[in-house]
Amino acid sequence: MSAYLNTLVFGIYPYIALTVLILGTVIRYDREPYSWRSGSSQLLRRKQLIWGSVLFHAGVLVIFAGHVVGLLTPIWIFDALGIGHGAKQVLAVVAGGIAGVMGIVGATLLVHRRLFDARVRAASTVSDTMIIILLWLQLLLGLGTIPVSLHHLDGHEMVEFMSWAQGIFTFNFAASSYVADAAWIFKAHIFLGLTILLVFPFTRLVHMLSVPVRYIWRPGYQVARQKGDGSRINGKLAE
Repeated sequence: MSAYLNTLVFGIYPYIALTVLILGTVIRYDREPYSWRSGSSQLLRRKQLIWGSVLFHAGVLVIFAGHVVGLLTPIWIFDALGIGHGAKQVLAVVAGGIAGVMGIVGATLLVHRRLFDARVRAASTVSDTMIIILLWLQLLLGLGTIPVSLHHLDGHEMVEFMSWAQGIFTFNFAASSYVADAAWIFKAHIFLGLTILLVFPFTRLVHMLSVPVRYIWRPGYQVARQKGDGSRINGKLAE
């Protein structure tokens, strides 16, 4: 990859993706609040949905947390804690591998359900199908990086990715140079990850940001029917 293309993809594109992610999400929430949902089809082929969803979400959440902590934690903190780069690399391979297998098995069930069940397919949008396929590909690429990582168990390559990620968030304009010599599969994994961030505001993934914490303190309600006209009365639950 030429130096110019490397700078474009890994030095400029991350800022484009993050800007669209932030602004697009805010604008969608402000202008299209009723579209802020996952568009559930849980009544269709429910058993496959449950297994796929549980495996997929569990795997992806572990991977996401590992990427955030592993890439954005300053290197000096790991050094201060006595965690060697090699040990961190092995942990990433093992934990990431297990979570990645869980995630891709779940994603495969979800993709199969969405593409090969006529009712689910009819209830799906192009965006729904596109994003689950992109996530499946991203998980596949992530698993594909493991054999390459096994040849770099000293952790040196991981430090390069950490330097790149932290360089992006600290506006280090030389950040792209840290991944210039990385294997193509790592570059493809990073590029697709940035692309998923780019399309995030325009897909069902926005529901990830809607943690229903208000239900913890919201008072309960009961829907009652009057005899006769069938009208409804909403009121608080009796003490």
